This record gives sequence, structure tokens and C-alpha cells, in this order.
Amino acid sequence: MRWQRGRRSENVEDRRGGGGGRGLKVGGSIFSIIIVLVLIYLGADPGQMLQMVGNNPQQPQANASVDPANDQQKELVGFVSVVLADTEDVWHKLFRQMGKEYREPKLVLFSGKVESACGLASAAVGPFYCGADENLYIDLTFYNELRNRHHAPGDFAQAYVIAHEVGHHVQNLLGITDHVHSQKDRISEKEYNDLSVRLELQADFFAGVWAHHAHKARGVLEEGDIEEALNAASAIGDDRLQRESRGYVVPDSFTHGTSAQRVRWFRKGLQTGDLTQGDTFSAETL
Repeated sequence: MRWQRGRRSENVEDRRGGGGGRGLKVGGSIFSIIIVLVLIYLGADPGQMLQMVGNNPQQPQANASVDPANDQQKELVGFVSVVLADTEDVWHKLFRQMGKEYREPKLVLFSGKVESACGLASAAVGPFYCGADENLYIDLTFYNELRNRHHAPGDFAQAYVIAHEVGHHVQNLLGITDHVHSQKDRISEKEYNDLSVRLELQADFFAGVWAHHAHKARGVLEEGDIEEALNAASAIGDDRLQRESRGYVVPDSFTHGTSAQRVRWFRKGLQTGDLTQGDTFSAETL
């Protein structure tokens, strides 16, 4: 995927190493420096003041397992920032065509666990979208799992993950998510699971729509990229995951769709780029 020269989004919040809190802000460091300068002006010893700042025991330390200064981590942060920016460009354009306004979501990077408006979540849940605060959340170590456990390597496979969660944000803005959730207490668990599958498949379709328009506008796709995304969609299908974890499949418990279904809807969005063809809720065959 050609991403290195892309615009970087300003909507990335880095909470890694913050213990699930709100993350570090550059402003805090600037405030400390101002205080030191004031004290020096009032007669304090400059060397002592600087030593106090350098040895400040209150200064938060990064999680030992996550080093934001690590070259690989830096590249991943840059990558997801560019992908997010690209989704912003595409969805702003598509919403304008619908006569609507697109609100940009924030992408929160975390390590281990994170507090969202939807509650406390651990990295074990994987990347997720919280409609209550309109934030996307991802522990970047998920990409190691995608590559090693699910055998779905590649930068475009990683981009698909972000685009899928942005797809849920699009559904939220269009009122689709609220409509589905309103049915929870009115229908059976089996019927609600079916709606959940259709919601997830539409997010896959929207991810494909993003890829279609991003490539049309900026030529982001390289040889092998489509296969990477299709492989990732296939790797996290309900049937494949259940077979790997249980040894058998329970279709009535599906919430995300089979591997074949996820691939089919992502591919449809990628090939058409047409939002009107993404009504998974009316589709007789998924």
C-alpha cells in the first residue's frame, strides 16, 4: 500500500502506557518548564531546578511492553494516522454527495486496556468502535496477532481493520446502528444475531467502498494489497474463528459473518464503490 506520503490525521490520541487513562499531553511538559522559569526568575538555583524536572517522580513512565519511541511503533502510528486521514477524505466526499455532514471519529491507541464511554475494555476484544464517544480503539499489538495467529500479514490487511471500524462510525452517523440496537429486546436472540451479522457485513462493505475511492483518487493500492485485505476478512470470519477455538461451528451464534460472507461484501464495496449496493439488511443472500 502506498501510504508513506499520505496526509496524517490530527484525530489520533495516544494513550499507550497510560494505564487506560487519557494519555499524556505535551502541554503538561510545557507547563512544568514555565514554572521552572518563573522560579529561576525569583532567585532559585537554575541547576537545582533543572535537576528536579529531570528526576521528577511524578512523571508518568511508559508501559515497559510498549515503547512509543520504538521505530516499529513509530511506523505503525504513522501508518494508522495516514489510513485514518484517508478515510476522512473519502467519507467527507461521500457524505457531501448525500447532502450530509461527516463528523470525523478519533482513533485512540492504547496498550493492555482502555476506558471508553462504552466501558472498560481489554486488548483481548480486539479493535472496536464506541458509538457513545464516536471513537475507534486499537491496541497496535493486535497487528501481531493478525499476522501470526490469523496468518493475515500486510499493510493493507492492517488498513482494512481501521476501515472496518470507520465503517461502524459511518453506520452510527447514518442511524443504522441505533435502529439495529433498538431491536434487541423485541426479537429473539437468534434474530438479533442475524442483524448483528448484517451490521458487521455492511461495515465490511463500507471498508471496501473506502478502498475503491481511495485508490481511484490517490492510487494507494499496490499488487497483492487486495489479496491481503481479503485474507484478513476471511481470517476473522465467525466460522473460522469458532472452528479454531472450539473445533466446531455454531451458525446461530454468529455475530460477524462467515469468512466467505465477509470477503464477498468487502469485495462488493471495493468493486462498486456504490453505497446504494450495501443494504445487507434487505439482502436475501449474504
